[in-house]
Amino acid sequence: MALDEILLEVEEKMDSAVEYFRKELRGIRTGRASAGLVDHVKVEYYGSPTDLRQLASISTPDATLIVIKPFDPNSLKDIERAIQAANLGINPSTDGKVVRLAIPPLSGERRQQLSGQVKKMSEAVRVTIRNARRDGNKEIDTRQKASQLTEDESKKAKEETQKLTDQYEAKVTELLESKTKEIMET
Repeated sequence: MALDEILLEVEEKMDSAVEYFRKELRGIRTGRASAGLVDHVKVEYYGSPTDLRQLASISTPDATLIVIKPFDPNSLKDIERAIQAANLGINPSTDGKVVRLAIPPLSGERRQQLSGQVKKMSEAVRVTIRNARRDGNKEIDTRQKASQLTEDESKKAKEETQKLTDQYEAKVTELLESKTKEIMET
């Protein structure tokens, strides 16, 4: 494995950790309606779990309402059951054609809980990023001991790995601050 391959593998691990964090954040409820809150909900549709976004169009006509219009009207009850089972803290209402989810405002205490939860998630992602750095550095050391890399190449590779770590940790911090701000807005 060449030096570039080691760095590429480290970067891929870090990138996938940040992407996972980004997706997880979409599912965290803020005081504002967002399609990301429900598009990952699994609906039991003809015996197989299917993402809600594949069964219906999801729109947010205003900041406190999510409207779900199924492509197949027969799936309406299944969608309603899936939303209730997802424990989003929102009760769906239906009129026979669409499911409406009214997003209640968050209490101050709930906002604090959610921002704490987001902070914990960001720490877990940071640990994953640091583990990718550690694995990359171990591989670099192994190569140096096997005389496949010079000491200078090894040092330069470790510096590059650290730059990647700093870069991806900055992305996590940016996502964390953005989501925390969104949660705390009234």
